[in-house]
Amino acid sequence: MNLDDDSKITVKKLAENAPVPRDIVFDKIIDLKHENIVKMIAYCPKAETRLEQSNERSTMADVTENILCYEYLPADNLEDILRGGSSILKHWDMRFKIIKGICKGIYCIQTLENPIVHLDLKPQNILLDKNMVPEISNFGFAKMFEQNETKMKATNAMGSVGYMAPEYLYDDEISASSDIYSLGLVILEISTGEKNNSSTDQKHARNYIDTVRENWTEGQILSMYPELGENELNQVEDCIEIGLQCVEIDQKKRPSINKILQTLNVE
Repeated sequence: MNLDDDSKITVKKLAENAPVPRDIVFDKIIDLKHENIVKMIAYCPKAETRLEQSNERSTMADVTENILCYEYLPADNLEDILRGGSSILKHWDMRFKIIKGICKGIYCIQTLENPIVHLDLKPQNILLDKNMVPEISNFGFAKMFEQNETKMKATNAMGSVGYMAPEYLYDDEISASSDIYSLGLVILEISTGEKNNSSTDQKHARNYIDTVRENWTEGQILSMYPELGENELNQVEDCIEIGLQCVEIDQKKRPSINKILQTLNVE
């Protein structure tokens, strides 16, 4: 969308009556200024009463629409670039740069005075600017904790097939570990180049995870990245290892975002 001053924004319309964060969550996200978080410009809630048709009957129903406005980024989202065979990701150093940027974005929202969990972290919701800097977007399902609060219950789990943590998917339990699980899957997809093709029966992606754990040995890594030096090989191995730790079913075994940054030597 073009504004009056010819600047562009990205507009995302959420599904009608979709559960959305409280206004205070959007206010906090709008205030964030971090290179790895897409700048949210505004959100526009709208409620109205409509005439709805159901079983040949007309009834009046309350309908809520929510529109999120973000800064416009000219590059594609990470999903499209990973699947499009782009030469941009041919070399490991660019993939590693993207992984580190995503981790820094998660660190930003998890270390706020009132931490935020994204709850829909996946390649499609990671945009890239013209310099291939990743920016986490689409906070339509995000939740914010009160001070000293570490867990909460969701009314019902909302997210994307293949990226939802088991405790969130089955028990409606939300914590920082929920995003760590999703982050682990994103790290594995970037590192291996293999798509997490989880079905509706595998919303927590166990088949994909087991395949990565079994197949991605040093030989497989060098087959994909034949020009790696010793330092870069260690980086790939560290990313795959930390990604697999992130997707442990027992959330107590998952690393904190601080531990992830330390492992990957992210400053």
